[in-house]
Amino acid sequence: MLNLGPIQIPAPAVMGILNITPDSFSDGGQFDNPNIALRQAATMAEGGAAIIDIGGESTRPGAGSVGIQQELDRVIPVIEAVRSVTDVPISIDTSKADVMREAVAAGASLINDVYALRGEGALQAAAELQVPVCLMHMRGEPRTMQENPEYDDVVLDVADFLEKRLAACIAAGLGEELLIVDPGFGFGKTHRHNVELLANLRQLRVRNRPMLVGVSRKSTLGELTRREVHERIPASVAAAVVAVMQGADIVRAHDVAATVDALKVVQAVIEAGA
Repeated sequence: MLNLGPIQIPAPAVMGILNITPDSFSDGGQFDNPNIALRQAATMAEGGAAIIDIGGESTRPGAGSVGIQQELDRVIPVIEAVRSVTDVPISIDTSKADVMREAVAAGASLINDVYALRGEGALQAAAELQVPVCLMHMRGEPRTMQENPEYDDVVLDVADFLEKRLAACIAAGLGEELLIVDPGFGFGKTHRHNVELLANLRQLRVRNRPMLVGVSRKSTLGELTRREVHERIPASVAAAVVAVMQGADIVRAHDVAATVDALKVVQAVIEAGA
């Protein structure tokens, strides 16, 4: 069981992805209708999602920014609707302080920030809210992050970044028990970097904080399999299995039920070998 302050979830856990966007790389435009989004959230909850991650701004490579009001208009009705039909914790996928505050007021209980609380006012907002926060590593920003990313040592560089962000959050008043780390697969990394990070996840467990991994349907899996986005379910499930075997606690996934089933097998094997 993962103890994240006010939230306790089983481990390994699956975080279901619910993008309320027209332009996300895998499911853009599929769930921007609140009624359709609500049905998808219910399907993920029934499939075993431990968290439902709702986002209103695409962070795919090359994505442009979205205004605060537009992001609020996308996510708040969905958060309120999902909160009314399930007790599964809701995560808000945002980097904006105002969206964090409004989302938590509407029923979200976790912040998932690809900028690791480096945006204007984000660290202060999270410290005020005192909810669990996932801190992700990203080189650059979504518009430019895939323009020739380079590292001296990708594993050491990512671990160092996560350590520094944990320290900054704790110094700002966030309890260490609230913090989750994410190496940020596909965010300012080449395919080689992503595979290297997956192979060395245990070196990224900073301060023994829980680790979230998001590899679902990503381009590295397409590079490895030569499959289009919606043909990458087997590869996504395989990557989730590898991630948990390498120490990940939470896996962010589009295909919740298939991932949950696979991780039940992984957990049984881990427990049998303990």
